Amino acid sequence: MSSSQNASAQLNKNLLILHFTVFIWGFTGILGNLITMTAVNLVWYRVLIAFATLFLYFKFNKKHFSIDRSTFLKLILTGALVGGHWILFFQAIKVSNVSITLVCLSSTTLFTAIFEPLINRKPISKLEILSGILIIIGIVLIFKFETQYTLGITLGLLCASASSLFSIINSRQVKTTHPTIISFYELIGAFFWITIYMLLSGTFTDLQIPQGEDIGYLIILGTICTSLAYVAGVSVMRELSAFKVALITNLEPVYGIVMAFMFFGDLHTMSIGFWAGAVVILSTIFLFPVVQRNIGRLKNR
Repeated sequence: MSSSQNASAQLNKNLLILHFTVFIWGFTGILGNLITMTAVNLVWYRVLIAFATLFLYFKFNKKHFSIDRSTFLKLILTGALVGGHWILFFQAIKVSNVSITLVCLSSTTLFTAIFEPLINRKPISKLEILSGILIIIGIVLIFKFETQYTLGITLGLLCASASSLFSIINSRQVKTTHPTIISFYELIGAFFWITIYMLLSGTFTDLQIPQGEDIGYLIILGTICTSLAYVAGVSVMRELSAFKVALITNLEPVYGIVMAFMFFGDLHTMSIGFWAGAVVILSTIFLFPVVQRNIGRLKNR
């Protein structure tokens, strides 16, 4: 097999892993809506379960996870963005709804198209900006965008910007550090900063103890939807840019609606708006690399 074929096979493998990860993330909003805790308490338990799971993974497999001081500090600080992103995400759901939050989260693509060139010091791509706008249009078509949820929309946009930033940072860190180690220390960082926030705000004394179904939901959220999915999401960044990861992540609401149809037969969700929005999103995702390659060929002539 030639080097180009190997590269193509590796790219396809990473795309498959990313799609599987996004499929898992499709459950996150549903779990967040089902869990009765406050957003801060929910995320505190989520990251605790997630980094404990990874710690057991390291110990069980006898893998080393020590890193140098500089990398440790970078990952712990990035954890603040990760924790903030999740708190904003679940809080946006609780003050509005899952649909509004996912619409706002789709702006991650647009934020990444702006932030990534600035951080990596390269020209802003007009094609990426256009793709980000098209993705937002597609998801707005899927959901009824209710503008009365001002607070939820604001929190959702802040959540999207935080997601964009830590994704760009991770796309650089993964070049030199194993994705499982990155995930482990960033989750510790998220746990640390959320705990500090709770202590300073006086809300730690109000920490809720999980009851009933919340326990099971939190275990699923912390293990499958966080530790497993987070490691997978970081690992693909060795081959895929932060923008491409953000682009494909926008399939999350599409997967969510399709799953609801398959499991619950919610035919009303499969409206004309859904199909129109899905076509816009899928077309943008799959045509983006084609257009990008053609533009590159024209420039090289």
